[in-house]
Amino acid sequence: MASIKQLQKRINYHFQNPEFLEQALTHRSVGAKNNERLEFLGDAILNMAVARDLYQRFPKAREGQMSRLRASMVKGKTLAEIAREFELGDYLRLGSGELKSGGFRRESILADAVEAIIGAISLDADLVVAEAKTLEWYESRLRELTLEDVRKDNKTRLQEYLQGKRLALPEYEVISITGEPHCQEFTVQCRLEDGSESIAVGSSRKLAEQKSALALLEQLGIIDD
Repeated sequence: MASIKQLQKRINYHFQNPEFLEQALTHRSVGAKNNERLEFLGDAILNMAVARDLYQRFPKAREGQMSRLRASMVKGKTLAEIAREFELGDYLRLGSGELKSGGFRRESILADAVEAIIGAISLDADLVVAEAKTLEWYESRLRELTLEDVRKDNKTRLQEYLQGKRLALPEYEVISITGEPHCQEFTVQCRLEDGSESIAVGSSRKLAEQKSALALLEQLGIIDD
């Protein structure tokens, strides 16, 4: 396993008690003393740190906008990206089964370990230091955020419009699937209670549904604010 000192240099934090970091890197597959409790703690600190930053960074943002921005920052994919930047997989302590299955590359395990390290820092120092270190890791991502990043997807926009009018939700139906398994095209129909409908084609069912929802939004003359 790579040196713990190297990891501390990567994350730019030196532990007074290295045992906290060692536990944060220990997956439950190793045994009872693992990083799950630290992950729980780190998750709460991460959400608070990002929420506070967004509140100050976007003084005119609405609650829903800030919630969606925060969700994009604290999701597993983003955490795993940060873990890979630290090459965290090299330092994880995994049971034999997880080692054989490549657990050191698994997104969920990497994400959990980042949260656990945040929790570990809060115990080694305090909440202020843990939040500051978290925001340091996120600095470039937070700096690049704009309120355009919270633009709702077409299905959500259509659904919320219909709910606001107290109308039934749209129905999506796959009309056909063509092409080889590795290169399929999905044709989806979106139908409303009043008989309005649209048909769209996409490389996945999800994409086709989004396109058909967009077509109906255009039919209804809905403009996102």
